[in-house]
Amino acid sequence: MTSRREFLETGAALFAARYTRALPRLKGLPLGFSTLGCPQWTWPQILDFAATHGYGAVELRGILTNMDLTKVPELAAERLSEAKRQLAARGLSVSCLGASAHMHEMDAAKHAVQLDEGRRFIDLAQALGAPYVRVFGNNYVEGVPRGEMLAHIAGGLRTLGDYARGKKVTVIIESHGDFTDSPALLEILQKADSPNVALLWDAHHTFVAGKEEPEDTVRQLGRYIRHTHLKDSVPDGNDRRYVLTGTGQVPVKRQIEALVKMGYRGYFSFEWEKRWHPEIEEPEVAFAQFAEVAGGYLRTAGASGAGAPTNRRR
Repeated sequence: MTSRREFLETGAALFAARYTRALPRLKGLPLGFSTLGCPQWTWPQILDFAATHGYGAVELRGILTNMDLTKVPELAAERLSEAKRQLAARGLSVSCLGASAHMHEMDAAKHAVQLDEGRRFIDLAQALGAPYVRVFGNNYVEGVPRGEMLAHIAGGLRTLGDYARGKKVTVIIESHGDFTDSPALLEILQKADSPNVALLWDAHHTFVAGKEEPEDTVRQLGRYIRHTHLKDSVPDGNDRRYVLTGTGQVPVKRQIEALVKMGYRGYFSFEWEKRWHPEIEEPEVAFAQFAEVAGGYLRTAGASGAGAPTNRRR
């Protein structure tokens, strides 16, 4: 008898094959995915799937059980040349390195630990040729006035931006946690006042948590946006449940259209949170489906290939 796992794996493979037929039309589109969505895939599996399913980039957010990319064996200094060769052989780029560092810590020692992680990731990004390192805000600390909190986070970003200067790396704060509204993010970015600090627009969070329409977010923050996280969801009690792109209530198509209209030149990166939500669809299904659906949105919006990432403010 076929086991349930074998049944699910077979079903996922057949489902993914449905979208694989569209691959010739996806080549050249600025699509990427985060490895947060494939926590059980090895480095070669990640690269092979991306290359064979029309993706141009992978965003690294952990590989297998290791969330600290500076400790991943395949990215160790003595193996970086081979990793870069493997990427180039498949026509892939690394769009961003996802650190866990958060800038809200008010305790000096704890804040220093976060800055150290940020610096280690910046060094790795420089060595790997990745343009961005993502960090978080991430929380309002109880008892700290809003203005002081935003200034403290901006100060941490500025410190990392100063470290990144000259390394062809930009530090990008994600719209995440307590910071999903444009006014707060804009104030942080303005206070950071660094050419090496910009924004990762998690378009799901500004819509769901920030209650902003995508066109409004892009109008307010567009000049800072360098990278994106896209995903769809539906309400699930007091929470949200992630669903395949275009089947939920998040206006992913409008988010993509707003980015294209403003002249965004980065990757449209799919953040499928499989590591945190193991019950959602398998990556081979969700990644293949995103490539087809988001690829369709991009073709309709008139986007072609992604340009070289730029640290220049628009």
